[in-house]
Amino acid sequence: MSEKTVRASAACAAVIAVSAATLGVAFAGDYPHSPAALTNVTVTGGFWLPRFETNRLVTLRTDFEKCELARIPNFRHAAAHEWGTFKGIPFDDSDVYKVIEGAAYTLATHPDAELEKYVDGVNAAIAGAQEPDGYLYTARTLGYTTKGKDGKIGFSCMGPTRWSHLAHSHEFYNVGHLYEAACAYFEATGKRTLLDAAVKSADLIDRTFGPAPSQLKDTSGHEEIELALCKLYRTTGEARYLKLAQFLLEMRGRGKDTSAGTVSAQSGEPGTLDELEAPGAYLQRHLPVARQREAVGHAVRATYLYCGMADVAALVGYAEYVKAIDAIWENVAQKKLALNGSVGARRRGEAFGANYELPNETAYLETCAGIGNALWNERMFLLHGEAKYIDVMERALYNGILSGVSLSGNEFFYPNPLASRGGYKRSKWFGCSCCPVNVVRFIPQVARFAYATRGDAAYVNLFIESDATLRLECGNVKISQKTDYPWSGAVRIAITPSKGSQKFVLNVRVPGWCVGRPVPSDLYTQTDSGTLDDFSVKVNGKAVKFEPVKGYCVIVREWKSGDVVEVAMNMPVRRIQAHDKVEADKGRLAVERGPIVFCAEGADNGGKAFDAVLPADATFAEGTVEIGGQSFPSLKSSSGVTLVPYCIWGNREPGNEMQTWFRTEPPEVAVSATR
Repeated sequence: MSEKTVRASAACAAVIAVSAATLGVAFAGDYPHSPAALTNVTVTGGFWLPRFETNRLVTLRTDFEKCELARIPNFRHAAAHEWGTFKGIPFDDSDVYKVIEGAAYTLATHPDAELEKYVDGVNAAIAGAQEPDGYLYTARTLGYTTKGKDGKIGFSCMGPTRWSHLAHSHEFYNVGHLYEAACAYFEATGKRTLLDAAVKSADLIDRTFGPAPSQLKDTSGHEEIELALCKLYRTTGEARYLKLAQFLLEMRGRGKDTSAGTVSAQSGEPGTLDELEAPGAYLQRHLPVARQREAVGHAVRATYLYCGMADVAALVGYAEYVKAIDAIWENVAQKKLALNGSVGARRRGEAFGANYELPNETAYLETCAGIGNALWNERMFLLHGEAKYIDVMERALYNGILSGVSLSGNEFFYPNPLASRGGYKRSKWFGCSCCPVNVVRFIPQVARFAYATRGDAAYVNLFIESDATLRLECGNVKISQKTDYPWSGAVRIAITPSKGSQKFVLNVRVPGWCVGRPVPSDLYTQTDSGTLDDFSVKVNGKAVKFEPVKGYCVIVREWKSGDVVEVAMNMPVRRIQAHDKVEADKGRLAVERGPIVFCAEGADNGGKAFDAVLPADATFAEGTVEIGGQSFPSLKSSSGVTLVPYCIWGNREPGNEMQTWFRTEPPEVAVSATR
C-alpha cells in the first residue's frame, strides 16, 4: 500500500484534527421520536398480512435457496481454507447477511425452530470464515482476483491488498450488512455467534482507520457501514463504533480518491464519470458530507449515506449533518422524486439525474433505491416529527418497492420503469441480487414503521390492520387498527390504556394525497385537488375539529379503554400532473387513488398500453381484476382504457406493455397543435 494511502495528506491533516475534536462531542442520546419495537406490533389482516406471509414463507426460503447455490458455500470454503474456490462477485457476501437479517425479523415475530437451526449453521460458517484478526471478505480469503476488461482494477474488484480499493471493493459495504444482520439476530434470538463476528470485524476496522497518525484515512465507496456501526453501537453500547461511523463520514470528500467513475448498471463493468458531475459525485465524495446540498450519484449509495448521516446526527447531536440532509431531502422532494416514490432516474450508474430529469420508459428506479429512500424518510421523521416524510415513505412503499417483488414472492424487478413497450419482466434471480435480498429484510420492518412515540405522544403513521403496544411515559397503550387501506379510506382505531385511563397525545397522520398534496412540493400536483374536508376524524362518534400540526390531527384527552377513533379519507380518482420542467411528462397526466399509482397494462387493453391515451376529462368506473387468485381494484375509463395498481403490474403475462403517464390526446393531434 502506498504512503499516500497509509497517511493523510497535509491538506487533510487539519480536517482530521477538526474531525477528532468533533468526535469528542457528548452523545445527544438518539432520535427524539422512537419507532415501535418490531415485537410489539402484530399485523392482523388487511392489505399487509398476505404480503408478510408471502415474504416469510416464500421469499425468505427462495433467497436462502439461491444463496446456497454460490454465496453461502463461499463462507464454508473459506472456513475450510479451500483456496481458489470463490464463486460470484466480492459483494455477494452482503446478500447472505441481508437474508439473515430478514430471517431475524421473521423469527422475532414467528418463532421457527427449524429456520433458527438452519440460520445458526450459516452463522457458524460465517464465523468460521473470519480471519483471526477479524477480517471477513471471502473473495480475498479464497484468493479471488478480478480486473476490468482493460486490465485495470475497477468496479466490484479487490485491490492488491486489504482496503486498497475501497472505492469499489465493497469490503466495508459487506461487513456493514453483517453488523445489521448480527444485531437483528441477537435481538431476536439472544445468540451471539454472528454478533461476536461483527464486533471482531468492527474492532479491526476501528484499529485500522481513524484520526491517529498511524491509522488509514479513507472510506467506503458504497455507503452502508456508517449506519450499521450506529446500529452496532446501540446493540453493544460500545462508543468506539459510533465515533468510527462519524470518522468514516467525515472522510468523504477528503480522502485520497475523489475521481472514481460511474459504472454500467447492468454489466457491472467500469464506466466513466458523467462530464456534468463533479469528480467523485458518483460515490458522494465530491464534497465533505456536511457541505453537500444535492442528491447526486448512485442512488442506493446516496440514500444509505443520508441514513448514516441522520443516525450520527441523532446520536451525536451534530446539527451540520441535519442541515445537509434537510437540504438534500428538499432537492429530492422538489426535483428528483419519481411518481412511484423511488429515486435514481439514470440507468447509467443507477444514479440520480439532473434536477427534473425524471424519464419514464428509461427510468431505472432500482428496488433497492426505493427501499433506501423509505429508510431515509423514516429517519427524517424520527428527527423532525413531520408527516411529510411519511408521505414520501408511503409513496415508495406502496408503489416503487412492492412493484419489485411478484405476488408469488419469488420473482423480482431490479429496475422499476414507469413505462414499457413490452418484453420487460421479473426474474427469479440476478447476477447482482441485491434487490431480492433487500426486499426480504425490508417487508417485515413495515410493521414498526406504522407507529412511533415521543414522551406521552403516540403517532399513527401508516394505516395497517394491526395490534401495537406503545411505550409512553405515562404507561403502555395498546392501539388496534381495523382497515382495508389502501383500497379504502376507513380506519377504526381502538385505544386500550394499560392503566384503564391515561392522558396522552394521539397524532393521526393526515396523508398529503388526501388533502391536495400528493408530494410535499410542487413536483406533482392534483388537477382536482383535495382539501382538509376530505379527511375527517371522530372519537367515540363525535367529530373532532382540528387544524393539522406538522401534518397530524392531534388529539389530547384522557383516554379510556374502549375509546374508538374513526378516520374517514375520501378516495376519489385523482389526475396528477408533473412540474412544467419535467420534460418527459409534458402533455401527460397520471392517475392515482389514495396512495396508489395506477397504470395501464397490456393484459387489460388488448395487448397495447404504451401509447394509451386518457383524455383530461375522462371519468372512471371502479371495478376489480383477478390476479393469482387475488382480487385487486381496477379503473375503467370512459375512453375505454383499463387501469390497475402499478405495484402489481407484470404478474400475469410477462413482458406486457405498460404506461403510467398518459397522453391526453393522440400523438398526431399533439404534434399538429404545436405547428
